[in-house]
Amino acid sequence: MTDPLADYRSWGGLAARDSEIVDARDWLDAPGRYRQPALAYGNGRSYGDSCLNEGGALIDTRGMDEILFFDRETGLLTCGAGLLLDRLLELTVPAGWFPPVTPGTSFVTIGGALANDVHGKNHHGAGTFGRHVRALELVRSDGQRLICAPDLNPALFAATVGGLGLTGLVTQVTVQLMPIASAEMEQEVLHFDGLARFFEISAESDATHDYTVAWIDSLASGPNFGRGVFFRANHAPSTGEAAPRSARGLSFPLKPPVPLINRMTLHAFNWLYRNAQPRDGSIRRVPYRPFFYPLDRVRDWNRAYGPQGLRQFQCVIPMAHAHEAVAAMLHRTLAAGESSFLTVLKLFGDKPSPGLMSFPMPGATLTLDFPNRGERTARLLTELDGIAIAARGRISPYKDARMPAATFEASFPRWRDFAVHVDPGFSSDFWRRVSAG
Repeated sequence: MTDPLADYRSWGGLAARDSEIVDARDWLDAPGRYRQPALAYGNGRSYGDSCLNEGGALIDTRGMDEILFFDRETGLLTCGAGLLLDRLLELTVPAGWFPPVTPGTSFVTIGGALANDVHGKNHHGAGTFGRHVRALELVRSDGQRLICAPDLNPALFAATVGGLGLTGLVTQVTVQLMPIASAEMEQEVLHFDGLARFFEISAESDATHDYTVAWIDSLASGPNFGRGVFFRANHAPSTGEAAPRSARGLSFPLKPPVPLINRMTLHAFNWLYRNAQPRDGSIRRVPYRPFFYPLDRVRDWNRAYGPQGLRQFQCVIPMAHAHEAVAAMLHRTLAAGESSFLTVLKLFGDKPSPGLMSFPMPGATLTLDFPNRGERTARLLTELDGIAIAARGRISPYKDARMPAATFEASFPRWRDFAVHVDPGFSSDFWRRVSAG
C-alpha cells in the first residue's frame, strides 16, 4: 500500500508522521472537519521541521496555484499561495519583470516565501520578500477571512510575514515585481584568500552591485583558511535578442545507502569548483537561472546526503562581532572533522522587514550544511549555536531541526509578542519545540 505521507517531508529529510493530509480547498470548505492543529504545506523546501505537524493536519496548498492578476505595465501580481516561484518566473521574466527577492531555489511556493520571509543575494538593497508584499488573504481556523496589508490589519500582517505559517492559511498574495531589461545577469567573479578580504570586497560590492554572495572553502586550513570565491552581479541591459534558455538539468538518480558528502569527496569538489571559476575579473553575461538557482539544475540533490538526510545551519551575526564569530564557526567545523558542501557567506543590509519574526538583521550570515550523523552532528550544531548567540546573533528557524527553546528565545526575544497572533488551530513540530519554554 502506498504511504500517503511519503511525499510530505522537509528538504533536510525529516518525514511527516501521523499527519492528516488535506487539500487546501477542502480545508477551506470546512476547517472544523479536519484534525487540529493544522499547518500549511507548500513544496517542502524548508530544511527543518517548521513545515511538519505530527498529530495534526497538513494542508497541501499546491493546488492553489492560479495567477489571479498580473499588470504587465506596473508589475503588480496576485497569485494563489501555492504557486511555485519557478512557474511565476516563466510568466514574468519574458514580460520584463522579476521577483524583487528570491531565495536560492525556484522550487518554493509563494506562500512559503512569505511564511519564511525569504531573503536573497540582494538583501543589502532590497531587504526581504515581505517588504514587497502589498497584501495577503488569511483564513483562520474559525473560518474568518481577512485581508492583511501594511495598513489593513497591520499587526496580523506583521505576524504572518515570516510567521512560519502559524497565523492561519494564506490563500492569496499580492507582490510588487521589479522591472528588468533582459533575462541575463552581468556577473563578476573574484577570488579571495581570507575572511578579511571577503569583508573588504563585500563592503565595496554592496555599493555597486545588486547581488552579492560568497562561497567559502570550508576545508581550507592554515594559510588558506577562509579562502573562497565572491560573486557579484547586476541585471544585464537588453541586447535586443532573445536570451539563450538555461538547461533545466537532471534528477539525482537514487538515494545512496551512505552519504556521498564526506571529506574526501568534498576536497575534490572544492578544488574543482574553485579552479573552475574565472580569475580574469571580467564581466560575463550569464542566464539568470544558473546565477540565482545553481542547485536547481540537479533535482533532488539532497539525496546525496544519504538516508539520514542533512542538517543545515544558518545564523546572522552583527557586524561588530562578525569576523571573529564566522572564523570561530569555521574553525570549529574543521576541528569536528565535518564537511560542509554548501558554505555560503553574505552580508545583510539594514533594510527592516515588516515581519515581526523575520530572520535577517544587519550583519554577516553564514550557512553550512552537513550529512546527518546523529549525535555527532547535533553536538556540532549546538556548539555553532553557542558561538552565534554569544556574538549576539540569531539562528534561522526555517533551516533548523533541533534548536532548544532557550536558543530560540535568545534569537527572537520578541517571540511572545508574535505568539499572541498565532492561530489557536495552527501549530508545527518546530513551534511546539521552541515555544515549550
